[in-house]
Amino acid sequence: MFDTRELGRRPGAQRKLQRSVPAPAGLGIDVLGVPEGSDLELALRLESVVEGVLASGTARVLLTGECVRCLEPLEQPFDVDFQELYVFPESEIEDDEASRLEGDLLDLEPVVRDTVVLALPYQPVCRDDCPGLCPQCGARLADDPEHQHEAAIDPRWAALATVVPDDQNDTDNEVAGSPRRPEVKE
Repeated sequence: MFDTRELGRRPGAQRKLQRSVPAPAGLGIDVLGVPEGSDLELALRLESVVEGVLASGTARVLLTGECVRCLEPLEQPFDVDFQELYVFPESEIEDDEASRLEGDLLDLEPVVRDTVVLALPYQPVCRDDCPGLCPQCGARLADDPEHQHEAAIDPRWAALATVVPDDQNDTDNEVAGSPRRPEVKE
């Protein structure tokens, strides 16, 4: 809540504020958010206009969560810009979605919440080129870029592995997997 009494009701009057407030609960999405009670830095400009008070500024928060590719924890600063018109209680503006001053006080929490949550990346990553996890064993590919597994046997041909012994050498065949040709003696 910010008090606009000092601003007065003269259009064009403005006031700049810097505040650090505790972050409210639930400011984020499942994989990324702002921890409750952490610092929410606000650089705010309140400007008196005919209809009410125009609040604009920047909110700086520290996001915590996990990378959606490799599941490693991540922590990064995040800045969002916001702007909202708060109309006077006696204003004749009929817009139901318009924010209204409560006496001489304006509540920035809903605006900051909407702005931060809507600006969050839908799928946060620790870095743009994060290779993620191995789909077979779950190893983190950034730790071992040469990570590989043997080629998997196609399940449709897996039954043949019981018929053909593993130690059979296919080098005499022209094409691997083709039936053996009988040797022709001269």
